[in-house]
Amino acid sequence: MNASVAIKHTQAESDLLERFDSAKDDLAGSVAVSALREAALGQIRDRGLPHRRVEEYKYSDLRAFLKSAAPLAAEADAASAKSLLDGHDSYGELDRFRIVVANGRFLTDLSDTEALAAEGVSLVALTDALVQEGGAQLLASPKTGPNDGVVALNTAFVQGGVVIKVAAGAEISKPVELVQVATSAGAQVTRNSVTLGEGARMRLLETFVGDTGNGELNTVLECNLADRSALASTRLIVGGVDTARLFTTIATLGAETEFKSLGFIAGPRFTRNQQFINFTGENSEAKIYGVTMAGGDALADQTLIVDHAVPHCNSREFFKTVLDGRAKGVYQGRINVAPHAQKTDGEMMTQALLLSEDAEMANKPELEIFADDVLCAHGATSGQIDEDLLFYLRARGIPEDEAKTLLVLAFLSEAIEEYGEDDVTEGLEARVRDWLAGH
Repeated sequence: MNASVAIKHTQAESDLLERFDSAKDDLAGSVAVSALREAALGQIRDRGLPHRRVEEYKYSDLRAFLKSAAPLAAEADAASAKSLLDGHDSYGELDRFRIVVANGRFLTDLSDTEALAAEGVSLVALTDALVQEGGAQLLASPKTGPNDGVVALNTAFVQGGVVIKVAAGAEISKPVELVQVATSAGAQVTRNSVTLGEGARMRLLETFVGDTGNGELNTVLECNLADRSALASTRLIVGGVDTARLFTTIATLGAETEFKSLGFIAGPRFTRNQQFINFTGENSEAKIYGVTMAGGDALADQTLIVDHAVPHCNSREFFKTVLDGRAKGVYQGRINVAPHAQKTDGEMMTQALLLSEDAEMANKPELEIFADDVLCAHGATSGQIDEDLLFYLRARGIPEDEAKTLLVLAFLSEAIEEYGEDDVTEGLEARVRDWLAGH
């Protein structure tokens, strides 16, 4: 008989347990949802926060970083959210639809609800969906790896979000920006769901506005693509905040689908952007890109698991990282190929550029293949600025700092341009220049 061993909780873990006791009666959900929340909290109680002895968090020890856990943020009001949005300019003059979630509350008055409805998009507040029959399915995410601690934390405390459904055959004419606004200090825990009907096409821009103070941000995006649909998802993670920023994408791809994503990180002190891509239908393709910039003592983690469970699917992963100061970059990527997933074509590449002697990059690409008729490969490189290229530019009268900026911008722009969403490229490259100006 094996007896369970009680762990000694850190201050943050004790805070989380107290947060749940004080907030659980106010968190939305049916009886089934409440059971899922309790089970998720039980995982935190029994195992603690993810730490370096958990293989998936070996280089990103959330337990060591999170010294305390603030209460959940209070419900936001529309006026405060609008004030923050008025100064928000992530993509300049790009024409786009907007969906606004503030402190977990879906704000219809600030969202383009009617215009999106005319395009074939329906929007429902997650808090409303969780009390309806079948709403528990929105928090049941079995495709996120074995008991992922960040997703469990999200399930236990999720305040709200939005459920987005795109009608079959709809092609949304403009990008859809999902803006999550923090109007006050405190933890922000959200979950958003995007479902594309058969043959639908949409481009999604995830942005984040405001500061949670000493409270972590934990958000999950679940994407369900029906057959022959296409989704391009851009996640912009910027700002010099000192608390944990935790992001998860869970994508389920039907047959003949196209899924693209770009995770762009620049600034937060502790960031983990993790993606779980699951092929469930044949002849589908996923292209996953990452751009990371970190300086000071920041840690930026890009983690990816691609699950090829059916034959005849392709995946491409391309990640670029630039590190300065004492920053640490992490790339963990794994391609799983099931025994019957023949004709799989999977390829991943991660490249890092270190601008200082103290910067550190941890690359961990993996292949786990149980089929014999496949094409799979991975590669990883880390290095410094090419001195020959730098000399070439300086010999043509370009000052050293400007020459370095040009080389770093060219290095990162390769991933941005290969992503292929031309109308967001300019805004992303402007973010790269802004970061480089400060480093």
